[in-house]
Amino acid sequence: MSGFSISRRGLLAGVSAVGASAALSACGAKTGSDTSSDAGVQADTSGSTVKVGLLNSLSGTMAISEVTVHNALLLAVKEINAAGGVLGKKLDPVSQDGASDWPTFAEKAEALIKDDKVVATFGCWTSSSRKAVKPVFERYKSLLFYPVQYEGLEESPYIFYTGATTNQQIIPALDYLKKQGLTKLYLVGSDYVFPRTANKEIQAYAKAKGMTVVGEDYAPLGSTEFSTIVNKVKDSGADAVFNTLNGDSNVAFFKEYKSSGMTAKSMPVLSVSIAEEEVKSIGTQYLEGQLTAWNYYQTTPGAANTKFVAAYQAAYGKGKPTSDPMEAAYISVYLWKAMVEKAGSFDVPKVKAASDGITFDAPEGKVTVDGASQHVYKTARIGKVGADGLITEVWNSGKPIKPDPFLKGYDWASGLS
Repeated sequence: MSGFSISRRGLLAGVSAVGASAALSACGAKTGSDTSSDAGVQADTSGSTVKVGLLNSLSGTMAISEVTVHNALLLAVKEINAAGGVLGKKLDPVSQDGASDWPTFAEKAEALIKDDKVVATFGCWTSSSRKAVKPVFERYKSLLFYPVQYEGLEESPYIFYTGATTNQQIIPALDYLKKQGLTKLYLVGSDYVFPRTANKEIQAYAKAKGMTVVGEDYAPLGSTEFSTIVNKVKDSGADAVFNTLNGDSNVAFFKEYKSSGMTAKSMPVLSVSIAEEEVKSIGTQYLEGQLTAWNYYQTTPGAANTKFVAAYQAAYGKGKPTSDPMEAAYISVYLWKAMVEKAGSFDVPKVKAASDGITFDAPEGKVTVDGASQHVYKTARIGKVGADGLITEVWNSGKPIKPDPFLKGYDWASGLS
């Protein structure tokens, strides 16, 4: 999905697999079937604890979003330990700071696997960070649980995607706008993988569904200059803006948007990377009435969510908001726990084999792991930002949507991947 500071698409081409030299193994046995000379790094499960990696941007432009995800991961670890751990072993979280820099993410991922000998890693936010670490986890045959909605068109045997893929967020958002009669769209995004790919998908959808893209602009991650883009949006004749900006760029964009005289009523903005934490950081006065597309809101009804919100605020402060990426991170630890316990082992191939059909009564509602794609069934939700800074659901899909990361079920998407 989403992210802040530095990179453009070309950066990914320079991200290497980070000189890995060994494949991860667990419980004294190799985690995969690889018997090459690269094999040898072992996840340490010999003691009363096992290490789990937390890989998030704790500094830099992405910290506005990722620190809270890190906190949610720590909360899940704490709860699991209080309940006895996993297979009788307590979890020892090891945090690494990706620092909003994609090569750093790759380096830290390798450190978690080789030096800390973690049994699994949870984290990343931007698609650029995920793309940077993907070859590392694949080289070492170690598991990453990625908690953020993203652009789809990807699968990896060593990544579980617990945030939404395209057909669980972007397509429902487009369906919603079309039903509201908002058929002329202006696309605004950060200049990296997620927005570029998402907008390619939006363009294909619009062409097939009688919608029109009247403009498309990108700003570097972390950009704070939006006067030119906002003026172009204002003069475009668009009915709505589809926003794939990430991080603190949203602060500058929405301030400029309001200063230009545009409002949620005159030209609504639907965002796919702004959740409750970002609303607080941007300022409710700039976002009231604007739309978002996610799978979870702090206001989502249900006992599991009431418990989650209460636990998070007890740990990190009364009034601290929860959000979709935080919730997807939180449940990722529980889903991994369920896989390990079903497998009866921390061994990666056994955990993967046990994943299909794992269910969890999550704060967002029931989620189920699709073992074939290693994505999760999720309910799509459209929300509106209120004066209190919370997001209230105005539409949902009625039931969890089966993940379709390569959009195989959509004729208009043929050729995108």
